[in-house]
Amino acid sequence: MPAIRSPSKILVTGANGYIAMWVVHEFLIRGYTIRGTVRSAKKAEHIQKQFAEFGDKLEVVVVEDITKEGAFDEVVKGVDAVAHTASPFHFNAHHPEELIEPAVKGTVGVLQSVLKHGTSVKRVVITSSVAAILRDELTPVTFTENDWNQQSLDLVNELGEKAPNMVKYRASKTLAEKAAWKFVEDHKREINWDVTTLNPPFVFGPAIHELTDPASLNTSAKVFYDYVADASKAEAAGNDFLATSGGCWVDVRDLAEAHRLALEKQEAGGERIIICSGPFKWQDFIDAANALDPPPKLSRPIPKGRPGSGSGHPNTVHLTIYDTSKSDRLFGLRYRTMATTTKDTFADYQARGW
Repeated sequence: MPAIRSPSKILVTGANGYIAMWVVHEFLIRGYTIRGTVRSAKKAEHIQKQFAEFGDKLEVVVVEDITKEGAFDEVVKGVDAVAHTASPFHFNAHHPEELIEPAVKGTVGVLQSVLKHGTSVKRVVITSSVAAILRDELTPVTFTENDWNQQSLDLVNELGEKAPNMVKYRASKTLAEKAAWKFVEDHKREINWDVTTLNPPFVFGPAIHELTDPASLNTSAKVFYDYVADASKAEAAGNDFLATSGGCWVDVRDLAEAHRLALEKQEAGGERIIICSGPFKWQDFIDAANALDPPPKLSRPIPKGRPGSGSGHPNTVHLTIYDTSKSDRLFGLRYRTMATTTKDTFADYQARGW
């Protein structure tokens, strides 16, 4: 499949989201033309203002309901590639279907529209997640792109509404990605484009989407703020939690670059690709924040925890590790360091008066 090159036109779904805004930014600064979808005209205002300098290189279109049949039929016309980022990420669902239905229908809907009307589309890159890969284990595991999160699907089938909210979210990402690959397989004789999925873990870093206060941060960025920038919430979680809990992470700007490379690199077609900077404990980011010089001037004190008790401690164990050899080979990303991401995120907080 031919690689996409600037000044090609890219459709970005859910363009006003945390990750998507950086994806739009990445494409625009590289000379691409963007058509972005948002759910309402009100949501279009911020993205148009944020990228005003790019003029007619950015077009924003309203798609009110991504689960509606044919929702993307018009917007896929005349674009060379699609970056599908629109999918719910929150832990407030009562019934699993509240997350699963929009995730699956939105993903399959984009592919159906491309099949019917995307005559110039060469590739679709889908923002999936390691939520579709991992499973919870009591001993350390290194996961690859060959792994699928069957554990969450089994738990949702067994527990339904009583399943933990994180499990419902993971099931939604797993089912949405499985549905994408099934669609490609079912229609392989009809399609002349290919699909790439990107699977990041926790996504951190500064924000350029519309925000009013810390409470309006998206889920992953809000968790970061609570444990790394808000002493009261971090203290409530406790020093043991901060030293032993965490996961894996990637800077949102590195993930945005991966979206561009997923379209530009011919070899990325048909691949599932983990995008991950590495493991962390919350204490690692807290230590990085306290090492900032000059110290950030925020509206509330930042946590201290127990300095040095995170990843650097000899007894620390990371239960989940991701093998990034495929993305290293295909993309060769130079990931931002924890210190850089922390510095830039705190500068963002300070500029907002938080």
